Amino acid sequence: MDKTTDPKLKSFIDVHPESDFPIQNIPFGVFRPSKKDAPRVCTAIGDYVLDLSVLQKEGFFNQEVFKDKPVFNSASLNAFMALGKEARVTARQVISRLLSADVSDLRDNSALRKACLYTMNEVILDLPVEIGDYTDFYSSREHATNVGTMFRGKDNALQPNWLHLPVGYHGRSSSVVVSGTDLHRPKGQTKADDADAPSFTPCRLMDFELEMGFFLGTGNPLGKRITMQGADEHIWGLALVNDWSARDIQKWEYVPLGPFGAKNFGTSISPWIITPEALEPFRTKGPEQKDPAPLPYLQSKENRDTYDIELEVAIKGENMDEPFTVCRSNFKYLYWSMKQQLVHHSVTGCNMRTGDLLASGTISGPTPDSYGSMLELSWRGSNPIKFTNGEERKFLKDGDEVIMRGWSQGDGYRIGFGECTGKVLPALD
Repeated sequence: MDKTTDPKLKSFIDVHPESDFPIQNIPFGVFRPSKKDAPRVCTAIGDYVLDLSVLQKEGFFNQEVFKDKPVFNSASLNAFMALGKEARVTARQVISRLLSADVSDLRDNSALRKACLYTMNEVILDLPVEIGDYTDFYSSREHATNVGTMFRGKDNALQPNWLHLPVGYHGRSSSVVVSGTDLHRPKGQTKADDADAPSFTPCRLMDFELEMGFFLGTGNPLGKRITMQGADEHIWGLALVNDWSARDIQKWEYVPLGPFGAKNFGTSISPWIITPEALEPFRTKGPEQKDPAPLPYLQSKENRDTYDIELEVAIKGENMDEPFTVCRSNFKYLYWSMKQQLVHHSVTGCNMRTGDLLASGTISGPTPDSYGSMLELSWRGSNPIKFTNGEERKFLKDGDEVIMRGWSQGDGYRIGFGECTGKVLPALD
């Protein structure tokens, strides 16, 4: 086991057992102490943000992998990510030591603590990665089956290719936003089944999609594919993703080339990137892939390529005092793993690059309360969700805030992702 994930580790900073950010987590993000300050790289511990640029300036990151590379004094994680796995692992070891209860370097240096520790709710968390390319997959068998059943019938729910390859499409990275960014309801072409022609209207069927995304640390040269054996070296970290969806716009536009305006208006991600090292204690098996078995280039020897990550979605309407939980799912339900998504993406020789984002697609589980979208939860609007205040939803209304959370539960601690939030604003003129 990696020493940084030892459940017995304690920090000199008090951390609640249900905090997303114990000493075992060490997520990475980008923050600004205030609007006038320049962004810099940080980690989280309990209710605090730790400024890594200050620690690097003070000489704590003097290892060879960081020599003459001020990667933490940056507006994104990209320079740090481009150094690869060795730098990430080394940084975790340095941070873990500095935060440990029995190490005095930071604990007993009040001036240094004042310079590098900030209360989390007082800082600004920025988009952590400069995202070059964004690809969204369709990797949940339950989700694909549910949607296919709605639109094509139970006997033709999955398309012929679905069990043979991770289906995906190229998304739009320019509209990926950090948690807390509110989005306007999109406008576009829609067409009712009984209408003779389409009309230009605000989206009527606004939806969330519960997803997990992962970022590329190092890429591959054009023409040289990534293999299942080498994929782990390229996966730098994970984040929660809400890939907002305009269902009525999508229905009209998606044939024959797939989603376009229905998806490009906004994708929200959590501000913290959680590393594979933090999640390693929660590694687990994914669904069996036997009938049919994937082609050899997608096969995994042990099928332990996923993590046990609890996921939940809540909605808080304008007239609600508290959010109402509408969905509880788990990352381990995904049929196609992150490694398989990455390997299939590059199998043509496509060159992946530092900062690329690959998202899972909606993560639905086997029961109705684990479905990861309003489309499924309300079953295309036929079964509205009833809130405790008497309101109900078929799809999202203006003013609704969607709150996503994810965590892996350990013995006396949890590895959390923080929140991924966003509110639906009225359509613009």
